[in-house]
Amino acid sequence: MRVGVLALQGDWLAHKAMLASLGVEALPVRSAADLERTEALVMPGGESTAMLRLMEPERLDDLIAERILAGMPALGICAGLILLASRVEPDQKSLGVLDVDLVRNAFGRQVHSTIVTIEIDEELGGPGSMEAVLIRAPRITRQGNDVKTLGRSGEEALLVRQGHVVGATFHPELTGDSRVHRMFCKLAEGGHG
Repeated sequence: MRVGVLALQGDWLAHKAMLASLGVEALPVRSAADLERTEALVMPGGESTAMLRLMEPERLDDLIAERILAGMPALGICAGLILLASRVEPDQKSLGVLDVDLVRNAFGRQVHSTIVTIEIDEELGGPGSMEAVLIRAPRITRQGNDVKTLGRSGEEALLVRQGHVVGATFHPELTGDSRVHRMFCKLAEGGHG
């Protein structure tokens, strides 16, 4: 299985290291040719508008959306989730491949970053909770009927899945807990790439 990590901006190396700890070699994706060599894609945190600008020269955003709609598994983390969403406020372009609406930076500025304990679905394995690092995190304000909540803090959905697309408002790569990446790799092994 060849997992790509979008390597245009953000801490993509942390995802590469997390995947390596699971025995999965991750390929940096910076071009259409890189994307062609992958069967699944991790879209890291960072700055979603900067990522969109860096995708423009090769229409990488359109190519990623086409691949996901054709069945390629995708994991979007924070800004990566913003890119996957159906609708984003304040209004910006997104790929529209995950049926959620989001508000960017809803948990505050960088200085308001925090760690919360969230309840997680049994799909991720035990124990039933994990730490979630929130850094300028988006807030999910609407989920489509096919979107399952896999992690929550109270009533707030922080980890969701719609078929082969997973989105997290937090940064699982910044903790020692690999369950989000492990679950994504299992999903990718059964995916269509």
